[in-house]
Amino acid sequence: MNVLSFIKRWSLVVALCFGTAVYVLFSRVPALVPVGEWAEPWLVDALPVLLFALLFVTFCKIDVRDMRLRAWHVWLQVIRLVLCGLLVFAVVSSGTGHSRLVWTGVFVCVSCPTAAAAAVVTEKLGGSIASMTIYTIMDNLVTAIAVPLFLPMVERGVGVSFVEASLMVLRNVAVVLVAPLVLALVCRKVVPKFAAWIAGIHDLAFYMWCVNLAIVTGVTVRNILHATVSGLTLGLLLLLPLVVTLVLFSIGKAVGHAFGDNVSAGQAMGQKNTVVGIWLALTFLDPLAALAPGAYVIWQNLVNAWQIWYKEKYGVVKW
Repeated sequence: MNVLSFIKRWSLVVALCFGTAVYVLFSRVPALVPVGEWAEPWLVDALPVLLFALLFVTFCKIDVRDMRLRAWHVWLQVIRLVLCGLLVFAVVSSGTGHSRLVWTGVFVCVSCPTAAAAAVVTEKLGGSIASMTIYTIMDNLVTAIAVPLFLPMVERGVGVSFVEASLMVLRNVAVVLVAPLVLALVCRKVVPKFAAWIAGIHDLAFYMWCVNLAIVTGVTVRNILHATVSGLTLGLLLLLPLVVTLVLFSIGKAVGHAFGDNVSAGQAMGQKNTVVGIWLALTFLDPLAALAPGAYVIWQNLVNAWQIWYKEKYGVVKW
């Protein structure tokens, strides 16, 4: 029972460790390598399906009357765009070499939109699912417009049009975020008993997110272990995202506190869809910069794990 209690209390940390251990085991033990190579594409392909399912479960709990634009939504967007602009300046000013790579990695972390699964952790911490959902949609739409404008400044050789880059981001929003939201709202209207039953299963979406996180962590560890950069550059790409994580969560909570919603605003600003960031780095920027959003996955979930532990132990969110 003590083991089960520990796993429940530290589910996100367990997911991070489990994903790391499984990847190392199936990539380093010769007898298991063929199994790992066979299973990896299946697990990666399962990520969007798992995300769709866990968001559907979460959105079944939404009260439509709470889905409205709030002042902190706008303020966080302004702050995020200003930070992105400053980081673009830092990238351009850094010239070439490892310094530019590191700043590019930091830019990717900040420019990532809010994670679709942020609503799951927000609910766990006692925040508003509806408010988070509206912000997440808004944040992804702003990303679809702003990031294609920043990309040519960060990487002058980007050979993609504004419309093409925007449509790529919007497609991700429509499939992963909007579709499960619409399906959940339809179910609440057409088959309310089924929606209520789904919503009533305690922490279902949260544990589905833990499975998703374990797979993402395995992919992240693989990218880190195969990185071809110097030790100092690798260290900066892995440690600076910790600073970025703490800064973004702090900004979100400070703005949210002013409007009485520090939990939702903190998750909105701090919990990032790093899959989009990794895709941006691999597709348009320096592929090595993808290490930064990969590390961000680990840091943001350690922050979330600590917050959830504190909330369940003391009944309040400490930070």
